[in-house]
Amino acid sequence: MQLEVLQKKENPLLKRVEVTFKAIHKAEPTPTRDALRAFLAKELNATKDIVVIDFQASTFGRYETLGEAKVYKSKEQALAVERKHILVRNRLIEPEVKEKKEAAPKPEKPSPAPKAEKPAAAPKPEAPKPEAKAEGKAEKAPAKEEKKPAPKEEKKPAEKKEEKKDEKKPEKKPEAKKREGK
Repeated sequence: MQLEVLQKKENPLLKRVEVTFKAIHKAEPTPTRDALRAFLAKELNATKDIVVIDFQASTFGRYETLGEAKVYKSKEQALAVERKHILVRNRLIEPEVKEKKEAAPKPEKPSPAPKAEKPAAAPKPEAPKPEAKAEGKAEKAPAKEEKKPAPKEEKKPAEKKEEKKDEKKPEKKPEAKKREGK
């Protein structure tokens, strides 16, 4: 792999050197971020831990990777200036792992004030019903079964087609006489 530095710019306020580079990698896959950091560190006489690659991009069908990198004076300066996700991508800091819900139980919320409990109503003793009423109900039930709705008359398919034809034909209205002379 060959590495070319296309542009090099000093930034004294942020204590870094900003670099635009092109890596040519014939018959090789796209280089990793770590590999590019190592090559840039060797090219710019720096250590790998102070080189931060901002982005890298390969073009389809070509063996070139273009990108931008920043070389800081110290690792502390890089940690102070760079965005967190860029530092994680360059493996200068470890990503924060969210704890599972089981590991950190949530504080219990105070339960709402208990509602005044109503005493359970004692079941009312059922008075024995006269047998005459029970027999009357038994007589009414079969009466309901006797009343069945009359089945709808089913029309044959030929009759249905005739009805549809009649519906489709609009009634002819007598035509209005054409006005003459105007």
